[in-house]
Amino acid sequence: MALSPGDPSSYARPDHVKTTHIHLDWDLDFDKKILSGECILSMEKVDNGVSCVLLDCRTISVSSVIYEPTGENLTFKIDGETSFGSRMEIQLPSGSEKTFKLILKYSTSPECSALQWLSKEQTAGGTQPYVFSQCQAIHARSMLPCQDTPSVKASYSASVTAPLGITVLMSGIRKSDETAEIWNGKKKFKFEQPIPVQSYLIAIAAGAIVSKKIGPRSHVWAEEAFIEKAAFDFADTEAMLKTAEDLCGPYVWGEYDILILPPSFPFGGMENPCLTFATPSLLSGDKSNADVIAHEIAHSWTGNLVTNCNFEHFWLNEGFTVFVERKILGRLHGEPYRHLSGILRWKQLDECVNETFGPESPFTKLVVDLKGIDPDDAFSVIPYEKGATFLWYLEELVGGADQFEPFLRAYFEKFKPKSISTDDFKEFFIEYFSNVEAIKDIDWATWLYVSGMPPYKPKFDESLVLECYSLAENWRNWNPDYPCTFTGSEIKSFSSAQIREFLNSLLVGSALLPAVVEKMENLYKLSESCNMEILFSWIRVGIAARWEAAVPLAVKLVTDIGRMKFLRPLYRDLYAWEAKRQVALDTYTANKNQMIAVCRDMLAKDLHISQ
Repeated sequence: MALSPGDPSSYARPDHVKTTHIHLDWDLDFDKKILSGECILSMEKVDNGVSCVLLDCRTISVSSVIYEPTGENLTFKIDGETSFGSRMEIQLPSGSEKTFKLILKYSTSPECSALQWLSKEQTAGGTQPYVFSQCQAIHARSMLPCQDTPSVKASYSASVTAPLGITVLMSGIRKSDETAEIWNGKKKFKFEQPIPVQSYLIAIAAGAIVSKKIGPRSHVWAEEAFIEKAAFDFADTEAMLKTAEDLCGPYVWGEYDILILPPSFPFGGMENPCLTFATPSLLSGDKSNADVIAHEIAHSWTGNLVTNCNFEHFWLNEGFTVFVERKILGRLHGEPYRHLSGILRWKQLDECVNETFGPESPFTKLVVDLKGIDPDDAFSVIPYEKGATFLWYLEELVGGADQFEPFLRAYFEKFKPKSISTDDFKEFFIEYFSNVEAIKDIDWATWLYVSGMPPYKPKFDESLVLECYSLAENWRNWNPDYPCTFTGSEIKSFSSAQIREFLNSLLVGSALLPAVVEKMENLYKLSESCNMEILFSWIRVGIAARWEAAVPLAVKLVTDIGRMKFLRPLYRDLYAWEAKRQVALDTYTANKNQMIAVCRDMLAKDLHISQ
C-alpha cells in the first residue's frame, strides 16, 4: 500500500481529489465507547481523470458509502492495518462530477486511538462519564474516515447527540443551546467551523462540563470542581490575545475558549481552534503556569492558520509558536522574562538531544525524514526549541525585532490559510530580506538537516537566574557532615519560574547526596508545592540523588496526571534507577488502561515493553 508522495504519514491523494468541507452527524455511546453516524465529505477533483478516492482510516467500521447527487451506493475496500492505519479506496462512478459528496455511514471502535473514554468514577464530579479527543498527529483517521494530512484543510460542521446531563463541545462555533433538540433522553448539539482546518484540529469533548466567562470573547469550561480555579489562573487570556494580535494580526477564529480536561489529557495544551484543550496540571493558584495559554493562543496563527504540510516540517508549527509565545510573554512581563523562558527550555533541549535521542539521532534534525515512521515516535521538544532558536538567530541576523516582527506579520498574511513546507518559508524569508547582506551567511543545510544541538545559542539575559545559580552552587558545595547555614528563606523571593530554574540547574552535572536533598525538603517543603512544574522538577532532583522519598512522589504524580511532559521523564528516570525499575514497570501496568493511546504507546517504548 503506497503512502502519499506528499505526506509519508497518509494514504490520501489530495493531488487527485481534495476535501473542501466535512459534515459530521454523530451519536455518542458511552456504554459501547463508540461514535456512530455519518461523515459527509464534500470533495473536488484536482485530476478530472481520477476514478477513485483514497482516505485514511484506523479501526473504523464503514457500512456504506453513498455518492451524491445520484444516491448510488459505491464500492469500497479497506486494506489491512499498518502503523499508519488503513487505506480506504472508494470507486467513483464513471462520469462522476467535478464536485460531489460522499456519505459514509460508520462507527468508531472502542480502541479508537483518538478518543479517551472515562467512566463517571474517573471524573472529578463522579456523576457523568466523559470523552475527549486528541487527533494530532495522525489519530483523526481513527475518529472519522478522512484525508488525514495537514496538507488538506476543510471547513466543517457537526451535529452531535449525547445523553442528557452531558455537555458537548467541539473546535468550532457553538450554536445556541436554546435551539438544541431533546428527545428520548438525549440532546443534540450543533457546531460550525467556517475556517478551513486540517483534520487533526477536529476535536470533541463531552461530559458534565460548566463554563464561566473570563473575557469579551472567552470562557473557561471545566468540571465544576475546577471552574473557579481555571477562571482565576486564566484571567489574563484577553491581554494575551490582544498582545498576540499586535504581533501577528487580527484573531480570525471568533471565540477563544479554554477547556480544562480530566487529568489523563496527555499534553499541556492542544490548540484546537475556538477551544483550547488544557491539562488541570496548569492550575497552580497563582497564574504561574498560564504561559501555556500564550503558547496555544500563538497557535491561532502559527499552525492553525499557517500549517506544516506534513509532520516532517513540524517545526513550522511549533518553532514559530514558541517564538511568538515568548514575544507575548516579553511584552506582558518584560524582556528578561522572555529570556528566562528560553533559559528554562534550553536545558530540556540539551537533555533531549544529548541523552534521550543522542546527538547523532536523525530525530534531532529540524526537518526530519518520516518515511516509514509514525510521527508520534519523532515527537519531542526539538521542533519547539531548536525551531524557536533558529528564528531567534534569524531575528538577530537581520537586525532585531524591529525588522523581524513586520516579517512575521507578512509571513502570516502571505501563507494564511495554507499548508507549507520549509522551502516555502525559506524562499519567502530570502525574498523579504533580499537587501540584507547578512542573510548570505545563513548555513541553511546545517540548521535544517544536521543532527544535534543548534549551531547557535542566544545570548540570554541571565539577570533573573543568577541568584538561582548561586543558590544551587551553594547547595552543591554543602557537606552534610557540617552545620547547615541555609534557613529556608532563600527561595521566598523567587518566582515559580526561578524555583524551576534553580531545581533544573541541580540536574546538570553530578547528582546531590540524598542527605542534601532531605535537608532541602525539610527547609523548602517542595514536595508540597501546588505547582506541578516545581513538583516535577523536585522529584527528578530526588530520583537523581537516589533519595528514597522521591519514589512514592513520582508514583503518585504519574498516577494522578497523564501529561506526557511529566510522565515520560519520570518513568525514564525510575527505569534508569535499577533498584526501582520494577516500580516503573508495575506502575505502568497498573495505569496503562487509564491512558490515551498515544501516551500508553510512548511510555511502552520508553520502558522497552513490547506491545
